[in-house]
Amino acid sequence: MSKPIVAIVGRPNVGKSTLFNRLVGHRRAIVDDMPGVTRDRNYATVNKYEVPFILVDTGGFEPVTEDRLLQQMREQSQLAMEEADVIFFVMDGREGLTPADREVAGMLRKVNKPVFYLVNKIDGEKLELASSDFYSLGIDSMHTISAEHNRGINDLIEELMGILPHSPADDEDEITKIAVVGRPNVGKSSLVNKLLGFERSVANPTAGTTRDSIDTHFTCNKKRYLLIDTAGIRRKGKTTEKLEKYSVVDSLRSIERGDVVLIVINAEDGVTEQDSKIAGYAYEAGKACIFVVNKWDALQKDNASVGRFVDRIRTEFKYLPFAPIIFVSAVTGQRVPKIIQEVDKVMTQYARRVTTSDLNKVFTEATEAKHAPLASGRRVKFYFATQVGTKPPTFVIFTNQPEGIHFSYERYLANRFREAFGFEGTPIRLLFRGRERNKA
Repeated sequence: MSKPIVAIVGRPNVGKSTLFNRLVGHRRAIVDDMPGVTRDRNYATVNKYEVPFILVDTGGFEPVTEDRLLQQMREQSQLAMEEADVIFFVMDGREGLTPADREVAGMLRKVNKPVFYLVNKIDGEKLELASSDFYSLGIDSMHTISAEHNRGINDLIEELMGILPHSPADDEDEITKIAVVGRPNVGKSSLVNKLLGFERSVANPTAGTTRDSIDTHFTCNKKRYLLIDTAGIRRKGKTTEKLEKYSVVDSLRSIERGDVVLIVINAEDGVTEQDSKIAGYAYEAGKACIFVVNKWDALQKDNASVGRFVDRIRTEFKYLPFAPIIFVSAVTGQRVPKIIQEVDKVMTQYARRVTTSDLNKVFTEATEAKHAPLASGRRVKFYFATQVGTKPPTFVIFTNQPEGIHFSYERYLANRFREAFGFEGTPIRLLFRGRERNKA
């Protein structure tokens, strides 16, 4: 089951990107006082709450405008509204209710989806009282929040968690879902055709031929698979056509649906910035990953070519040091059969569970060998760890200061778990909790 999508919409400069950053947990979107900074949709997978979801930030929504940029921003917002399961409509509590807010609210009343009306920038009692004017929109309820100061966010999340669908428990017998992603024209469809052994996708040298994800079921060595061939993900500045915008959304949904993501890179182009963005989507979604370097046959190579390319990938994708790398040619079939072998290996690790006793033996050794940095001048104490999920392997660690764990120490623990248990090809997710939560 793919994660639900929550879209943030509203006029320019009402604090949408600040709310996006607050919910994601780090500074992902560019925040500026100039209206219209966020021109395209910005996506992030939010995993820190009870129900994970995809959060979409949008450019400002101006209902009527002659300005082409604002028209494009409006189109982006409409696309986000169409693809979303839940909509956050953000308004500016300092500026007050505007005619544009009224028109957007009127449009949202026609949307058959849950809509949260958020009055942002409410930093004090005076603004809280003034916000009652927003009820004139004819809404039954609204949230007064300050995204910048974290005011009202907990109540908002609590209500959101109450309506988002919970993912069903993992089915150990389900088929392995393989998402094939990459920039346009890196050879994804040709690779899929070679894997399947027949012309299932239209392979065309013109970039952007595949607009929608195409699913194909197949069996190999008595194992069942679902291959998801996606549209190429272009740089945001080049997704100008409406169909291209939908293709980006569709590719991200395909990543969410997949268990193992094949990140296809064109050997002739080398590693590009967009390759890194695509891989980042897969990593943030918590998917098992394999780098597939296609068109390897087209290069002039020497004995050190593979080593140089591997070094480049490891340098550019430092957050994916665990992902295997395969050099293939979809045209000649060189090493293409090895892909399924690697998929099976990483899928085993992606769905792996370790015993609590083995886990805590490694956990205790790790925390004793290297103590966590002080948090707010206090020593961080660890109690125990337990695995709470797979796909990816997810661990809850109980501590006296769950908010005080430095990222570098979290990475240290993940590396120790990986050294002890493997987990090749899959990210490891660590969640830190206060000890009192275990008493519930």
